[in-house]
Amino acid sequence: MDLGPYVVEGRSPEAAVFPGSVDEVRAVVALAATEGVPIVPWGGGTAASLGTPAARAGLVLGLARMARLLEHEPGDLTATVEAGMPVAALQTALRARGQWLSLDPPDAERATIGGVIAANASGPRRHLYGTPRDLLIGVTVVTGEGALVRGGGKVVKNVAGYDLPKLFVGSFGTLGIIVEVTVKLRPLPDAERLVAVRFDRLKDAGTAVRTVTGSDLIPSALELLDAEAGRSLGSGPGASLVVGFDGLAEQVAWQCDELRRLTAPLGGHGIAPLPDEAWSRLCTAARAAFATPAAVMKLVVLPVTVADVMEQGANAVRQRGLLSAWSAHAGVGVLTAAVFSPGGQADPAAIAAVLEDWRGMAGAGGGYAVLEWAPLTVKALVPVWDAPGAAGRIMQRIKAQLDPLAILNPGRFVAGI
Repeated sequence: MDLGPYVVEGRSPEAAVFPGSVDEVRAVVALAATEGVPIVPWGGGTAASLGTPAARAGLVLGLARMARLLEHEPGDLTATVEAGMPVAALQTALRARGQWLSLDPPDAERATIGGVIAANASGPRRHLYGTPRDLLIGVTVVTGEGALVRGGGKVVKNVAGYDLPKLFVGSFGTLGIIVEVTVKLRPLPDAERLVAVRFDRLKDAGTAVRTVTGSDLIPSALELLDAEAGRSLGSGPGASLVVGFDGLAEQVAWQCDELRRLTAPLGGHGIAPLPDEAWSRLCTAARAAFATPAAVMKLVVLPVTVADVMEQGANAVRQRGLLSAWSAHAGVGVLTAAVFSPGGQADPAAIAAVLEDWRGMAGAGGGYAVLEWAPLTVKALVPVWDAPGAAGRIMQRIKAQLDPLAILNPGRFVAGI
């Protein structure tokens, strides 16, 4: 078969297999463990470029054939689904019965539910509804020795004990291959609206973020975009504050009016609704601002510092003769920053210097940074992950328990896991 779609960081896998059942996954993992072949778990491949370059690509284990909605209990607001089901397909199935999974990760058409949990991926609605770790109540995984492990349950109120499912959220497939998950659901809201408020200065938009979070408004999304990122959404010049509301139609209408009233004294103007398709474009607004980015980094900082970090980060880029675009889940302090080279071909050393500047800004306030995408020439100069500190030893011990032969995505994650 054509292995081209599964090439990561320039490394081609030796083979790709697509088991159709949990037992087949276990058999593949057991065989790979016996032969000492590393395994790359593969959902939709949307986060494949994130991580430290692997020493050996080994075997891709795709879950495309395990994509069924196994159980949907509308009365309990839960669903159990095979890990290879794309998020968009799951939402379509749930929507037919008036419910939804309150996650909106990037590339939902391709991103699988198992991959989203493994990468802890989320979107603008995380402001109100949280991330995968808030919605996962049960998980079934295959460990690096081919053993089957089940954690959690199929109801929202599980018995007390260790919350094993959360161990696998954001583990990037290094602790086990997620094969089934149970998630909690919500009823579909009667109405939903996404509106954008423009500001001449990013600083004023940052003030508006704090005003909204301190008000009676209950936004489902609170996104701050600089001029470059806003342009990719079709906004005019200046910064944009993009706010989502859902609920009863009257509630949504009142909140939109209140947003206008609160932001106008702060310099907000041009408030306008955005089309529904803008929801999915918010996640990629920064990296889509110009042509191909030279690197993309995620920074996590205190929410009150988001606008300041965006301005400082953009200044650091301009001083090096480069361009940048910034967007943020402003209410929770998660930023996406993309750096671009005006001439097209970027100097890896200059890009690396910018990324180190950004990492330093995040770390100075007690936050952290993750290099989400960069060419190998840049990754050779800048680590993907922050130094894990003492937590790294604990993580390595957990890895040794669940994957003692280190065959699951070896070397890709924090602390060389």
